[in-house]
Amino acid sequence: MSILHKQTTEERMQELRLIIKPFAEVGERHDQTQTVPIENINALRKSGYTALPLERKVGGQHISLSELISLQEAIATADGPTALCIGWHMGTMYQLATEKNWPATTYDHIAKEVVENGVLLNTAATEKSTGSPTRGGVFTTVAKDLGTNWLINGTKTFTTLAEELDYFLLLATIEESSQTGLFLVPKGTAGVDIEKNWDMMSMGTTGSHDLHLRDVSIPKEGLIRMQSRSGLPTAWLLHIPACYLGIAKSALQEAVQFANSYSPNSISGTISQLPQVKQKLGEAAILYEQARHFLYGVAKDWDEGDIEVKKSLAPQLMMAKYSVANSAIQIVDLSMRVVGAHSLANSSPLSRHYRNVRAGLHNPPMDDKTIEVAADWILQN
Repeated sequence: MSILHKQTTEERMQELRLIIKPFAEVGERHDQTQTVPIENINALRKSGYTALPLERKVGGQHISLSELISLQEAIATADGPTALCIGWHMGTMYQLATEKNWPATTYDHIAKEVVENGVLLNTAATEKSTGSPTRGGVFTTVAKDLGTNWLINGTKTFTTLAEELDYFLLLATIEESSQTGLFLVPKGTAGVDIEKNWDMMSMGTTGSHDLHLRDVSIPKEGLIRMQSRSGLPTAWLLHIPACYLGIAKSALQEAVQFANSYSPNSISGTISQLPQVKQKLGEAAILYEQARHFLYGVAKDWDEGDIEVKKSLAPQLMMAKYSVANSAIQIVDLSMRVVGAHSLANSSPLSRHYRNVRAGLHNPPMDDKTIEVAADWILQN
């Protein structure tokens, strides 16, 4: 477990760069077949990467939010879908280590499995009838208290990395109280069925299939906690904009490489010296720097802030995602304009970046909700 044993931020980043060297090639191959880049996922699991956010007392490194998103951005520069897939698990581990709101026995058991065996978890939340969970819809997946166990029925959509997960963190409405509970459901539990129906032009290799739960029985301790909106903001969701920033950076690097090497016989030298090419590259570079500083600035405020500061950062966390995701789309577009029609080839990394970066618009929080929150925030300040 090489990366887990590195003691400094710099050492961990250096090790990660070695791990992700083959990720782009693997990602491209899986993009052609629309399958999960499992080689990349397994490499991260085996390296100990998936345990980094956990506390040191259980074998993790308790990395900061800033380090988490910098590592995620680095993975995304190699392969965006890999970063998004593993990011949900990483965010879950970060939240677990930060909030410490799981029962001690469950926390210790899961932490040990993550550290020793690289198990993966993701939250199954989204449903067709409720849309994005961030909009406040009531979950139609229902958990019934049978006294000695819970009986769960429902269907979840967008369950990223569904076939590779070892545990599902399931949000369901408790029938008796109408409260929302978070349940831990192990892979292979009777009644859990994955419908392999993920067929998307964007992030098509994340394996975000539907998850069906039909009379799924889990023990009473399977209820981890009640869901509450009064806790800390979900800062770990910054793994999402970090992913799209990484895709944008990769696209810009591709455009720069092309501009420095492409020399049609209609000009002397390469197209990198053409004013219109410099204009597009310059605009893209500015957008990237703006987005990067916003993202890491908010993460730094979170890392250095006390509990009250953290609670106050909810609007900024949402705005960072909005700004970065939209800037990333612009950066990819400008990069493609530099490369021209070559960028539309299925063999071009840019065509893959173009498709994948669009998914950022549909990851939480949604743009319209963020704009509403931003308006309320500025009106009160």
